[in-house]
Amino acid sequence: MADTPVVLLHGARQTGKSTLLQDLASGAGLEYRTLDDAGDLAAVRRDPAGYLAAHPRPLAIDEVQRAPELMLALKAAVDRDRRPGRFVLSGSANVLLLPKLSESLVGRMEVAHLWPLSQGELHGTVEMFVDCLWVGGCLPAEALPERLELAGRVLAGGFPEAVRRSAGRRRHAWFESYLLTLLQRDVRELARIEGLTELPRLVQLLAARTAQLSNVAELSATCGLPQTTLKRYLTLLETAFLLQRLPAWSTNLGRRLARAPKLLLSDTGLTADLLGLRAPADLWPHPLAGQLLEAFVALELRKQLTWSETSAQLYHFRTADGVEVDLLLERADGAVVGLEVKSSVTPSAGDFKGLRLLQATLGERFRAGYLLHCGTHPVPFGERLWAVPLSALWSA
Repeated sequence: MADTPVVLLHGARQTGKSTLLQDLASGAGLEYRTLDDAGDLAAVRRDPAGYLAAHPRPLAIDEVQRAPELMLALKAAVDRDRRPGRFVLSGSANVLLLPKLSESLVGRMEVAHLWPLSQGELHGTVEMFVDCLWVGGCLPAEALPERLELAGRVLAGGFPEAVRRSAGRRRHAWFESYLLTLLQRDVRELARIEGLTELPRLVQLLAARTAQLSNVAELSATCGLPQTTLKRYLTLLETAFLLQRLPAWSTNLGRRLARAPKLLLSDTGLTADLLGLRAPADLWPHPLAGQLLEAFVALELRKQLTWSETSAQLYHFRTADGVEVDLLLERADGAVVGLEVKSSVTPSAGDFKGLRLLQATLGERFRAGYLLHCGTHPVPFGERLWAVPLSALWSA
């Protein structure tokens, strides 16, 4: 807001965007309006330029994805007066995936993503895990909580209202209502059609494939949708911040690598609920426990990357013959850190197969490899390779 005419705060529904925007408007002297108000929405759709002219003060506008026509009016207003902090917007759809919206404000707008709450935000710590990874050495880690407490963190996720509720029936009721509202309102509004009856079933199937390679042909056959329709639905879910893609990392080093992304839902609490996991004791016996834990770590890293001093991109790594590293961070200078996630309490040398391959392939570009496990002690496993408790994720 100090140097940019338009700031967009976007993210999944119920992450706290409206609350944050109202607090921001109150503290910074902005006028707050929401397009959830029928009168404001009708006024914007009828005459967007006139609507902005009628509100000359710096303006905070909530739910902007409901009126795409507002963006061209914002562009014209900013071109006439480029004072910073004139407009602060929020939306529950990714405007970067909506060309007509994103192209209107290129060079005039900065985007901030609001994720569900991180573990540090929930428990009162400032996580510096991403920055610590590049220093090398054994990461600091507090005593890992009991496995049931760790499972409770995974199953709660980070949506403020879900975390606030007790585990079991009340939290399940919230997730059920959340998904119904999201699919019935936001996704249908983005699609501009009344169909989409297959979406609840598709989301259920995606939950069962969390942290797995995307296989559109297999998913199409399972859900009975043509691949063209399925790809469109996946894009809609991504636009509504329900679905996240974890891209495959590629290199020019000559090795054949898998190119397909992994798919994650935006919150492990929602994923676990769709899988029928209601109590912490349900997690560890479940066949998808390892994948859900991997998704938990991936989503925490994405949250931390929004504030870390280190700018890096998150990927997964997999060769054509199946050797993989769950998560890979790459800096702009090409330096790489690899992360394996295991639900076991006792790490073994065999768990480092993918990290060792990555190390041998990249040489000095490989800064460190870490195995995040459910045990209690950090253990070195060779040059620049360490096994550390998963609690390092929020205590480093």
